[in-house]
Amino acid sequence: MLSIAVMVLLSCGTKEETATEIIKEEGQQTVVELNAAQFKNAGITIGFPVEINMHRTIKVNGVVDVPPQGMVSVSFPLGGYLKSSHLLPGIGVKKGEIIAILEDQSYVQLQQDYLMAKAKMEFLSTDLVRQKELSEQDAASKKTYQHASAEFKTQQVLIRSLEEKLRIVGIDPEKLSVNTISRTISLRSPINGYVTKVNVNIGKYVNPADVLFELVDPDDIHAALTVFEKDIMQIKKGMRASVTLADKPEKKYEVDVILVTRNVDENRGGLVHCHFENANHELLPGMFLNGNFELDYQKTVAVPASAIVRYQSKPYIFIAKDSSRFEMIEVEIGISNQEMIELKGKENIDWKQQKVVLKNAYSLLGKLKNKMEDD
Repeated sequence: MLSIAVMVLLSCGTKEETATEIIKEEGQQTVVELNAAQFKNAGITIGFPVEINMHRTIKVNGVVDVPPQGMVSVSFPLGGYLKSSHLLPGIGVKKGEIIAILEDQSYVQLQQDYLMAKAKMEFLSTDLVRQKELSEQDAASKKTYQHASAEFKTQQVLIRSLEEKLRIVGIDPEKLSVNTISRTISLRSPINGYVTKVNVNIGKYVNPADVLFELVDPDDIHAALTVFEKDIMQIKKGMRASVTLADKPEKKYEVDVILVTRNVDENRGGLVHCHFENANHELLPGMFLNGNFELDYQKTVAVPASAIVRYQSKPYIFIAKDSSRFEMIEVEIGISNQEMIELKGKENIDWKQQKVVLKNAYSLLGKLKNKMEDD
């Protein structure tokens, strides 16, 4: 194993305070030796890691989503020409509000068929009563009565089907009369929400399969968050989290878990669906979200964040070999918050009994790196 000897001069203000720092690599460990003056000027603090209760935070990202029942595609089952509409994307609508008026001769034909069927029904009803009386008095054949009865029932079916067709297009059969026949039909909003898409213009003919408008119910908007497979088993229904917009991290929205998917996608993540606790918000479908789940508290051995240094994307800590020698070793870190970072267990080291550099650890690493580059 290659060993490296580096001479580092620490300026202490006077020649008498200048000393030699010996750095050598022992396997994968780097040892720094300081005298008392150097130690004082470096501002290093030494102490023991502490056992504290910390909660783990799972960071997630996702989007504002709408379940199928919260997004409505509005079409018209008979087709027709769009006569008028005031809708634009973003406009709010109320359930039952007229959102468009359509016009077509087929609407007139449907109303005509219904009213004529009702008029014929009056005749068939009277004729059925008459044929029944004649049959009972043997004044007419039973076959004639049976024929009248069948015609009456057939007309009942026809009227009922025409009533349902009228209801589908928004016409109340009970209010339809000769004087109320109209060539236009009003299309009404099926939900409270707002418009996301307008696919038609005035004068355009729309087919029954065409989607005229798309509406969203804001009360059904939820957060669809992606959690990596190593963490997803810890997310349970009812857990709470906070999410923020990617461009507005200062404003938090509280959510609670309503569903955890039971599959992992090709990116090794699973979806967690969360309900917004406050429905009165300005979030729109498709917006990107960042979020945090805070798990239950657990006992950990931790050090201040200032004790951990990063070198070549790996975390290190300086342990005190004695009062003047410090050894930089790679560590595995766990839970963290703004102040403390968990130290995972390491073979042959009892962190609670091991003195480490708690403050200004980066001053040691900085001097070490600078001298290595010079050499």
